Amino acid sequence: MTASAARVTAVDTYDIRFPTSRQLDGSDAMNPDPDYSAAYVVLRTDAGDGHEGHGFTFTIGRGNEVQVAALDALRPHVVGRPVAELCADPGSLSRDLIGDSQLRWLGPEKGVMHMAIGAVLNAVWDLAAKRAEKPLWQFLADAEPEWLVSQIDFRYIADALTPEDALGLLRRGRAGAAARAAALREHGYPAYTTSPGWLGYPDEKLSRLARAAVAEGFTQIKLKVGADLADDIRRMRAARAAVGPDIRIAIDANQRWNVPEAIEWTKALAEFDPYWIEEPTSPDDILGHAAVRGAVAPVKVATGEHVQNRIVFKQLLQAGAIDILQIDAARVGGVNENLAILLLAARHDVPVCPHAGGVGLCELVQHLSMFDYVALSGTTENRVVEYVDHLHEHFRTPVEIRDGHYRAPLAPGFSAEMHPRSIEEYAYPDGTFWTADLAAAVRTTHEGNPA
Repeated sequence: MTASAARVTAVDTYDIRFPTSRQLDGSDAMNPDPDYSAAYVVLRTDAGDGHEGHGFTFTIGRGNEVQVAALDALRPHVVGRPVAELCADPGSLSRDLIGDSQLRWLGPEKGVMHMAIGAVLNAVWDLAAKRAEKPLWQFLADAEPEWLVSQIDFRYIADALTPEDALGLLRRGRAGAAARAAALREHGYPAYTTSPGWLGYPDEKLSRLARAAVAEGFTQIKLKVGADLADDIRRMRAARAAVGPDIRIAIDANQRWNVPEAIEWTKALAEFDPYWIEEPTSPDDILGHAAVRGAVAPVKVATGEHVQNRIVFKQLLQAGAIDILQIDAARVGGVNENLAILLLAARHDVPVCPHAGGVGLCELVQHLSMFDYVALSGTTENRVVEYVDHLHEHFRTPVEIRDGHYRAPLAPGFSAEMHPRSIEEYAYPDGTFWTADLAAAVRTTHEGNPA
């Protein structure tokens, strides 16, 4: 078959779950028992080149089956598409997926359907970068500004960012891009770690992991807060004692508070010099974030991991509601929409410090920040990508951290591909881990209730 005739032949979906709640990994004030999970999608083709497109969206356990069902609903839009045309213009699929009026009714452009659209589009970008034999960050950085602009939906954001604005930003970003790409390959991109700060960890573990993070070269850590103020004061005191005065400590409430409570709680922790307060209230409350920001300065306000689309990000920026914008690679409509959000942030001169962790979110979002540095913002000043040391071993090209920096990925693609054995083991409910786990639970029940 000629390359031009190759088509997408299958969209395979998987419900992948890991039992992270058993060690309280990922625990916070709003999500005390997360089981890190991925609604995972693979685009297969008849091109004969061995390339597949891998993508996923992140959930925390139950409900992952709903997310997989949303992926399945998009299959008719993808199967049969010419591979070359799809990779040359992922935006065409984005417009079709978002424009399906019956599925759009479930959003529009938010929630489970929009996350599914993002997973499929991320799989397309993975496939396109593999076919181009480049890591995604480089694939994007090398692209012509006009083509990148063609991939963005400017509907609903043109009052804050026009195509002409975007083109100007991207053209200016090309100056010095080659030197920045070389510096990125040599030094990497700054990271911070949340690994010490999960709410369920005892103080001894928090302090030990915080000291280890500093020894490993991190200059910022993050603590979860918001369940109990006295506990948070004690934990912040322990963390500050462990890392000293010169390491930044961010705090994250995971949407726990009303606006007045967010202000009061953050001020109560101010003596420990928190760098930012993350998700102090509902991610949809633009004016609430603005009120918090005005009241807690110089503590910065950050949000974004649950912001549903470019339109809400636009309003957060227009309202002056945030100091730090936190994109998420798997929450919005894929690379296409994240390009729009990065450009909105650049237009408003607000630094982007992405959310990561979970299953594979570090692997994905590193590419977006590296593109931003090389070809858009041109700086890493006051910019860091979150890092959490969980589950990287399940990916073919896992992130590499050295001296508190993400090393630039060199393998072609979006770093999204999981090992087949991990899919086989952790697919729910029929993977080998889950079937053995269920059998063990049944035995325990029988042993505890003898006939």
